[in-house]
Amino acid sequence: MQRFIENMPKAELHVHIEGTLEPELSFALAKKNKVELSYETPEALISAYDFNDLPSFLTIYYAGMNVLIEEDDFYQLTYDYLNKARSQEILYVEIFFDPQAHTVRGVSFDTVITGIHKAQIDAERELGIKSQLIMCFLRDMSAESAMQHLLLATPHLDWLIGVGLDSDERNNPPSKFYDVFSEAKKLGLKLTMHCDVNQKNTLVHIKQCINEVKVDRIDHGINALESEALCKLIKENKLGLTVCPVSNQFVVQSLTSDEIHQMLEKDILVTINSDDPAYFRAYLNENLIKLQKEGSFSQDQIVTMVENSFKVAWLDDEIKGNYLNKLKRYVSEYKQ
Repeated sequence: MQRFIENMPKAELHVHIEGTLEPELSFALAKKNKVELSYETPEALISAYDFNDLPSFLTIYYAGMNVLIEEDDFYQLTYDYLNKARSQEILYVEIFFDPQAHTVRGVSFDTVITGIHKAQIDAERELGIKSQLIMCFLRDMSAESAMQHLLLATPHLDWLIGVGLDSDERNNPPSKFYDVFSEAKKLGLKLTMHCDVNQKNTLVHIKQCINEVKVDRIDHGINALESEALCKLIKENKLGLTVCPVSNQFVVQSLTSDEIHQMLEKDILVTINSDDPAYFRAYLNENLIKLQKEGSFSQDQIVTMVENSFKVAWLDDEIKGNYLNKLKRYVSEYKQ
């Protein structure tokens, strides 16, 4: 099963590029940019990754970004992730990035997005991995700031496929950003929002995502299972859920395998992703392998979740079909 998972063609729809900053690159960039780190070695930094809820994770997460300053830093960060992803047989990825976390530090929006975009182009040409970019807004910042960054992005619309919403969910409902997401939709961008596991008012937030903001996808969304009405809405709208098992484990001490089984039984389009793999020490293959072991998922169930990732990806039908055919051929050849 592990070998089957490792070699199958895959897509990833929920990965934060800043969350792929490996300790070794962090130390190299800190030295280059003369940024002082609080840890003596990469190993000491890893040992500090002791998260038990969303705020404790975000504290270390945002501190880690301080080493990202120049365009080439964002290029290296992105290229390294795409290289790692391709080594795990990921053919397509939709990447989140958080521009506000950089502009508040004095790094220009253009520096961030240009470095990322150049790496995407080179990785597709050199590695054969296609990627698209989703600009996330930080929900614990103002809606005005989000709108300002949407305006900053307008010269680069061809480089973006969608917008998202992440960071601390407490007292920051989706409705706070209704106008920003409405404007993004008018610009032709796809919409997604985080509804993290076990957050305050999470069922209200999921409902707002669907009925008010009218998202095209929901990130995480595990708690929707607490409401049959929400599950029905998700199915009726054919919304994909981008679940991240290993990151869930830091909050609920489980890979949420039981919940994922329930989603499959309800024919919800659940997908598996890595979230912030450098911090949670697990990329996509590790998430799938650990999930399979904890939940005893069958080969067919694993295939269904990988199929779902391609089905709900923001791609045209022809490209989706090509990826799904590659997956189908792989499964057929593996079973022979």
